[in-house]
Amino acid sequence: MKEFIYFAAIQKNYMSKIDKETIKEEHKKRQENFEEEDINDVLEDEEKIKSKFENKGKLQRYIEDAQLLFSLLKDYAKGNYREVPFNVVAAIGGALLYVLSPIDLIPDFIPVIGYLDDAAVIAFCLNLIEKDLISYKVWKKQEG
Repeated sequence: MKEFIYFAAIQKNYMSKIDKETIKEEHKKRQENFEEEDINDVLEDEEKIKSKFENKGKLQRYIEDAQLLFSLLKDYAKGNYREVPFNVVAAIGGALLYVLSPIDLIPDFIPVIGYLDDAAVIAFCLNLIEKDLISYKVWKKQEG
C-alpha cells in the first residue's frame, strides 16, 4: 500500500507540471534553440524517435503524424519543399527531439505517465502547424 501511495504522490506531482502553458513554453524553448543544422540530427535519430511512438502508450496515437513530420523534414532538407517558414521546421524538429530527450517534464521511465508530456508536446506542435501540414499533404499528393 505504501508503494501505491508513493506512486500516486509522484504521479500527482508530475501531472501538475503538464498544463497547456507549461507544454507551450517547453515547446517554444525547444523551437527557439533549433537551428538548420539540427535537421540532420533529427533525421539521423529517426528510427530511435519512431520507436518511441510505436511502443509508448499515449505516443502511439501519433505514429502516422510522426511519419508525416519526418517526411516534411526530409523534403525540406533535400530542398524539395521549401513552402514553409523555418519556424515550422523548427517546431517539428524541436518536438521530435523532445520525444527523444531523456530530460523532459516527466521522465520517460515513470510507468503510465512517462510519455504524457511527450504526447502533449507533439499534440501542441501538430495543432500549431496544422495549416502548414495540410498544405504539405496537398503538395505531397500532387508530387505523387
